[in-house]
Amino acid sequence: MRIRLVDVQQSVLKKNVTLAQRLRERFAASGTLVVNLLSSPGAGKTTLLELTLRELGARHRVAALVGDQATELDAARLARSGAPVKQIVTGAECRLDADMVTSALAGWRTEHDVDALFVENVGNLICPAEYDLGEDLRVALFSVTEGEDKPLKYPLAFHTAHLVLITKTDLDGATGFDRARALASIESVHPGVAVLELSARTGAGLSQWLELLETRIAAKAAIRGEVVAARHPRGVGEPARAGSQG
Repeated sequence: MRIRLVDVQQSVLKKNVTLAQRLRERFAASGTLVVNLLSSPGAGKTTLLELTLRELGARHRVAALVGDQATELDAARLARSGAPVKQIVTGAECRLDADMVTSALAGWRTEHDVDALFVENVGNLICPAEYDLGEDLRVALFSVTEGEDKPLKYPLAFHTAHLVLITKTDLDGATGFDRARALASIESVHPGVAVLELSARTGAGLSQWLELLETRIAAKAAIRGEVVAARHPRGVGEPARAGSQG
């Protein structure tokens, strides 16, 4: 029975790799930056994402997919930003996968409508780390209330992340958070990974986060331009793209 379970899991992951690559190709052609947010429950990713959608939405076309095992509470909350939001209810599944993302996109938004798509993954740091969603940027979050050893306990999530966010830094004094120890934990799991420290409540560090996203959006749009130029050297057949919001 154990061998059978391993075979099934390998088959599922293999299928996910194929679907994720198809998503990646679609997003490259459309110039859509895709950001996959991973964290434990309560790390503050919904609050951060709401602020991010509101700020970036003034200059770019942004949207979000939200994964939860039940309810549409986070989607309703994120919709307050004014950005299009779609909830993916995963039921018994503890993560999003490329098939779920593909299905959610069908009939909802075409890639040519979105400059940046944010995926708020299901709240845990185990299952989501195993599944590629075709994203450009995988971000692992943990708050100062969770302890400095979070990366050591969930190494895969932090090892596969392109960026680590330490959140709720306004509470570091109250929690006795050891910043040096936290940074050492991150470094031991993923040497050299970029780290940002921020507080959605006070705004500390938010400008750096938004600047990073702006840079990534511009870079992805440039890649799309290169893809289109390679396919249509004289611009023949290039789909029109609507202007930015605001």
